[in-house]
Amino acid sequence: FRRSGNQSKSCRDLELACEPEKEWTYSEAPLLFVRDAYSARAILHLLGFPSIMKTAQEFRAGQVIDIEGHAWIVLKTEFNKSGRNAAVCKMKLKNLLTGSSYEPVFKADDKLAQVVLERKEVTYSYFADPLYVFMDSDYEQIEVEKEYLGETVNFIIDGMQDVCEAIFYQGKAISIELPTIIVRKVKYTEPAVRGDTSGKVMKTAQLENDFEVKIPAFVEIGESIEIDTRTGEFRARAKA
Repeated sequence: FRRSGNQSKSCRDLELACEPEKEWTYSEAPLLFVRDAYSARAILHLLGFPSIMKTAQEFRAGQVIDIEGHAWIVLKTEFNKSGRNAAVCKMKLKNLLTGSSYEPVFKADDKLAQVVLERKEVTYSYFADPLYVFMDSDYEQIEVEKEYLGETVNFIIDGMQDVCEAIFYQGKAISIELPTIIVRKVKYTEPAVRGDTSGKVMKTAQLENDFEVKIPAFVEIGESIEIDTRTGEFRARAKA
């Protein structure tokens, strides 16, 4: 690639230096994603591929958004809907190149471009402040800074066996994505309410790492529960 000032806004810094008659196939695109995620959308635009779009409410902590050619990692998302007002998503973002922070508010159905990055399956090993250390299938250690994990740290516990995905940007692990549904044990909660199995009455419970979640009143200490990591909410009692 060579620099050029004659491109459109989304592609202003790139001009393909290749045979114009060459036919590109989608199978070649991942090589470009991995090598230069920052310019991924611009590169694909030049190659004739569409952007990968998602609504604001679909983004989770650890994913990366392309905003005007800049790659931002999502540290936290907050979904709000009040009265007749349109639902909105407030995000806490961090620029992957400059480290600057940004807290935009989007409409829940706003379309945003997700940067596609390299992923690798890993399992949790240990915490060495400020790094969370994971292990891949080749027994290589992968370190992720705590600040990049956002709300994911709420569900990381010693001895967990969940198979996660490490997400890489320019060769560096920047985030960990947990399975959608995980199982955790209730360490402490108020005594169960007899006769109430509706699930409508909620109470606070502490997990093994002291993180608190809301659970139905009928759940007792020592029970294992399913949690949806996208929302941090109780889903069901775990099957024995």
